[in-house]
Amino acid sequence: MKIIRQHAPDGDVVTLERGGGLVRYITGRHDGTDPLSIFDDFPPASGNVAAQLVFGGCGFHDAARAKMAAGWPLLWVQGDVCSGSHVAGIQAFLLDGVPVKRIHLENGVVGSTWSDADADYCLLAGILPLDLKADRYAQTRSCFERLEAGVQKAGMNFLHVVRTWFFLDKLLDWYDVFNKGRTDFFNERGVFEHLVPASTGIGASNPAGAALAAGALAIKPRHNQVSIQEVQSPLQCPATNYRSSFARAVELGFPDRRDLIISGTASIEPGGQTLYQDDVIKQIHLTLDVVEAILKSRGMGWADTVRAVGYFHNIADLPQFNACLRARGIAEFPMAPAHATVCRDDLLFELELDAIVPA
Repeated sequence: MKIIRQHAPDGDVVTLERGGGLVRYITGRHDGTDPLSIFDDFPPASGNVAAQLVFGGCGFHDAARAKMAAGWPLLWVQGDVCSGSHVAGIQAFLLDGVPVKRIHLENGVVGSTWSDADADYCLLAGILPLDLKADRYAQTRSCFERLEAGVQKAGMNFLHVVRTWFFLDKLLDWYDVFNKGRTDFFNERGVFEHLVPASTGIGASNPAGAALAAGALAIKPRHNQVSIQEVQSPLQCPATNYRSSFARAVELGFPDRRDLIISGTASIEPGGQTLYQDDVIKQIHLTLDVVEAILKSRGMGWADTVRAVGYFHNIADLPQFNACLRARGIAEFPMAPAHATVCRDDLLFELELDAIVPA
């Protein structure tokens, strides 16, 4: 496997050359011009977009989808505290030279599935509950059932899910309800006896007006040389200790590489309490400490990042984040900025990150 990195101020492309095909992680950042300009060169000239994630005002959704002629799974969210006047960033996962099949549910194309010699893969995005007028617990339940239906169409079950994303409208009003719905579903499906997925739960609305929108990655190994395991955070307790059902990180081991998926991570101390309320600089530094410790525990570093999302309670703090990187001697890595609410009212920043190294 060969990894090729292309960096520019307005975006990054990380390409994995493997097995005769290409896998691309594409990150775009708003350049300050027309909000729709971020989609000017999208999709790329070749390859299939497996899924795309957009952080920006929902008012731009229809125009952007039409501009891209998007026939792929699209998860579009606008942060709870976002004015909706801009598009902050995008991310996409693209396959070139690899056959891709689409997964359809009631609300259209919601996933892509593909295979290689090592595993079958399913990536879901834009999953919504069926009844948008139901109460929040019911919508949470429906969203999990839709995720399950999606992976079943790829010949898998929910126990093959290794990573999830949840974007909750007005998250701070009902995060406990969501956590109960997730834990109830996991108990019923036996998730706690297998692998608890890595996850991100963030406050953001969606164009459909649903209580939440979701995405997931599921992997079904084809042989015993593929390993999937939970990774603990050296500087934090398990999230399940405070009734939040997700793994701090999950590592995927393949014959040619190791993929590390780090969940949304914030300024939380080992006992589960928030540190450095009202001080975004200190919160960013602690978050970087925690993520760096997870990376190092698996023999990786910041330079191995293939994609990341930085969630800012105040998007104006993005320059502060970049200053923190410089102060620590960390080169800029492929990160899409997002204007969103973190899962506690005293948290100002959260970071999710994926890293890959050759085996």
